[in-house]
Amino acid sequence: MKVKVEKVKDTLILRLKGEFDMLTADEFRSAVDNYFDGEKVKKLVLDIRKVSFMDSSGLGAVLARYKKISQLNGSMVIVGANPQVKKVLDLSGITKIIGIYEDEKSAMTGLS
Repeated sequence: MKVKVEKVKDTLILRLKGEFDMLTADEFRSAVDNYFDGEKVKKLVLDIRKVSFMDSSGLGAVLARYKKISQLNGSMVIVGANPQVKKVLDLSGITKIIGIYEDEKSAMTGLS
């Protein structure tokens, strides 16, 4: 999986591409946690439009980052999901606690 990171003010935007599974969840955790530890991040945008597969390890990594940003009194949203990944998110219940948006512009509005 490829992780592109962009920080805009207090918002961290992560654009993921590839499979989000047991083999790649640690890469995701490291990318996000480095910013949580050293920077003032209050908002997290997780763009998964180009994620082709997600398993329970990916779900766990997303939930852990949600918990961490919540502890910092921040918020998190998800951008896009192909039908298979959306189904995994729905079945896990993540969509009840983290908003899902079609594009980054609407996601940024949802964070405000």
